[in-house]
Formats: sequence, structure tokens, C-alpha cells
Amino acid sequence: MKKKFSTQWIGSKQVRKQRKYLENAPLHILHKLISAHLSKELRQKYGQRSLELRKGDTVKIMNGEFKGKSGKVSIVKLKKRKVSIEGIQKQKKDGTKVNLFFFPSNLMIQELILDDKKRLALLSKKIKPTETEKIVKTETKKDTEKQGENKNAHNKK
Repeated sequence: MKKKFSTQWIGSKQVRKQRKYLENAPLHILHKLISAHLSKELRQKYGQRSLELRKGDTVKIMNGEFKGKSGKVSIVKLKKRKVSIEGIQKQKKDGTKVNLFFFPSNLMIQELILDDKKRLALLSKKIKPTETEKIVKTETKKDTEKQGENKNAHNKK
């Protein structure tokens, strides 16, 4: 089997070709595959059904042993296409705790991290103009408050 990634590949019914595509895909394409559904509130607010997961997003587990639990995304492994959540660990026989990894399809995003300008721009495409202005204003207020706190802390030293 060839190790090269084909940019002309559209799709196939053959599972072996689907697996090959995912295995050889570059990181910028794998990042798009790590997406999870948004909660109903976020879906109405942003006008999108799903969004790519990032470190710091708050998610809820929808399937499996830990169904219903929620936490922040701590690790995103692009190559394995899996995500680790803070506080969700399993205990081994020797007593050590190990982080568990989940597929993004089994998660639902509850809260978003909006620190990144690219992410804000992506969300603002689908939102009504008034809602976009509100989001940008709240983000700029937070930034100015943080800068003011940093200056005060610096002046006290």
C-alpha cells in the first residue's frame, strides 16, 4: 500500500481506502475531523451544528461508562483523533491513575473558548450581525480588564 496522501481522493465505499485516507492524512485535515456537536444553546447562538474541538473547551460525554460527566478538554491528539478530558481518569491495578481518551463523536461541546481570533471569525460568518457585535464587545472587555489587572499587579511590585 502506498504511503502517500492523495488530494484528489473524493470517497469510496471500500473501508480499506477510508482507513488509508485517515491514516495518511496530514494534520491540517485531521484537525477538521476532530469535531463535536454543539449543545442546543450554542447551536442556536452560533447557527452551526458542530465545531472543531480545542484545548480548554468544556464538553459533556454522551456515550460509554462516563456518560453524563463533563469537563474541560486537556489534551487533543490529532494523529490518534482522540481527546482527553480533565478529571476523567481510570485507576490501574497498581493504583496509578491514567487519562482516558475519547472519540470526539461521543462528546458534546457545552462551552467554547473564544480566545482565538480565527475561531471568532469562523463563528461570526453564520451569526446575525447584532450577535457578532455582542460577542466581540464582551471579548474586548475581558481583554481590557485583564490588561488593567496586569498593569495594577506590575505597579504594585
